[in-house]
Amino acid sequence: MAKSKPLIRVLLADDHAVVRAGIRQFLEREKGIRVVAEAGDGEEARQLVEKHHPDVAVLDIQMPKASGIDVTRWIRAHHVDVGVLILTAYDDDPYVLAVLQAGANGYVLKTSAPGEIIQAIKDVDEGKSVMDPAITQKLLTHITAPTPGAGIEELTDREMQVLELVGKGFTNKAIGVQLNISDRTVQGHLAHIFNKLQAASRTEAVMRAVSLGWLPPDIGQLKEE
Repeated sequence: MAKSKPLIRVLLADDHAVVRAGIRQFLEREKGIRVVAEAGDGEEARQLVEKHHPDVAVLDIQMPKASGIDVTRWIRAHHVDVGVLILTAYDDDPYVLAVLQAGANGYVLKTSAPGEIIQAIKDVDEGKSVMDPAITQKLLTHITAPTPGAGIEELTDREMQVLELVGKGFTNKAIGVQLNISDRTVQGHLAHIFNKLQAASRTEAVMRAVSLGWLPPDIGQLKEE
């Protein structure tokens, strides 16, 4: 008998109880997802991440005591293996840039359909980067190439291969299989890519590469084969 996939354990953090209740309702109708905790502010979110160690933390941006941006930074510093999905009503450029720089794995608007939010959680759990299509093009106008003289270093052929697969939504494990290298080697390539592109996340690295003309603008629309 095939071994069933473990549940995706989710933390919901939003200061509006009715919003949390609505999201929880459709998430828990989905087989394979369980909401293990709810937080009404950023400080409580940190405490519950510490206590439950969820697979994915779904965070609003504007919360009392600590913003979703602050919580994302804290998670990246203390629980690097916890995926972070920002689920918010805000599509303002400064918010998007701030959460990506803080290390969020995805950014989805609350206007998204339940199925899209569920898929975003699954993608983040698999290590993929997720960006709401409604703000991808806006973001490209702000994540620009470094200015001339900034010392941008070109990527090696192997680093470009890794980055292209990242842009297509491949996880580190899948990239390793595609390129016949280990997960650790993939992580090493990503560290060099982030450093060279002055990026703090997979999504930001892909967007910056697009702005440099190194990747096609529709890279995020490509599907894993």
